[in-house]
Amino acid sequence: MEYGSIEREIRIEATPEVVYEVVSRPEHLKEWWPDEAELDPVPGATGTVSFGVSGTPEATVVPVTVVEADPPRRFSFRWVYDQGETATPDNSFLVTFELVPSGTGTLLRLTEAGFRERGWEAAVLEEHYRDHVTGWDHFLPRLVSYVDRLVSTA
Repeated sequence: MEYGSIEREIRIEATPEVVYEVVSRPEHLKEWWPDEAELDPVPGATGTVSFGVSGTPEATVVPVTVVEADPPRRFSFRWVYDQGETATPDNSFLVTFELVPSGTGTLLRLTEAGFRERGWEAAVLEEHYRDHVTGWDHFLPRLVSYVDRLVSTA
């Protein structure tokens, strides 16, 4: 296996405008992905996403830097870099959500890249890659369910 990037495509029964809000705004992100999100969805903005109960040893706080915000087409950010550092291609992963109109809905293309660029030994690279594959395979269906609930109550 190459461990270069993760790519997923899912179809969502909502407009690209709705899906863009769900993948870029903290109040929506925390409904399907992290437990907490603090992020201004504009290029260059930094923030965090948190997994687990805040203040417990199991909680993980991950820095995030927005790279691109092009509503309703693309939203990308760098994440998983050390607190206090500036995100670069060598020290972080790049997640891109590309939104393509598809009939009455949206085709969401997710790409997460930057695994090999970290310079990790093979076992560490494989562990992080598999962890992120498992994560996206868990969270993307939650995104679809959340959007379904959101548009059905609108």
